[in-house]
Amino acid sequence: MGVFESAPRGGLREVFDGVPRDLILTNASIERFEDQHRGAFETLEAFGGRENRPSVTEVRDLIALGLIGAGMPDQEALAVVQAQGPGENMRLQVIAQCLLAVTFMPGLRDELEGLGDDAPPEPSKKK
Repeated sequence: MGVFESAPRGGLREVFDGVPRDLILTNASIERFEDQHRGAFETLEAFGGRENRPSVTEVRDLIALGLIGAGMPDQEALAVVQAQGPGENMRLQVIAQCLLAVTFMPGLRDELEGLGDDAPPEPSKKK
């Protein structure tokens, strides 16, 4: 994946309706989420089953706020999320969980990149 094809550090790049889009949670978007729902750390723990699982509304709001944090206008981000049917809710849940994780642990994405590939991992070059 080339440098222009990967998401910025602390963010994700996901495809919605055939278009790759960046998602980044900024401090402002996290505060906006917390004003409407619950704490971001509490939500991250909820994805792990320690709290009540995030609702569909929370998941979709995280995705929209990630799009907004990456520079998309509010109404356009809302339209992208609303265009995702109920059959996409599980996928959106995974994206929202990953988005929160890479927001708080930016190096995590680099460690996990390529896990779904069929090719075996390259051996370490450390000596």
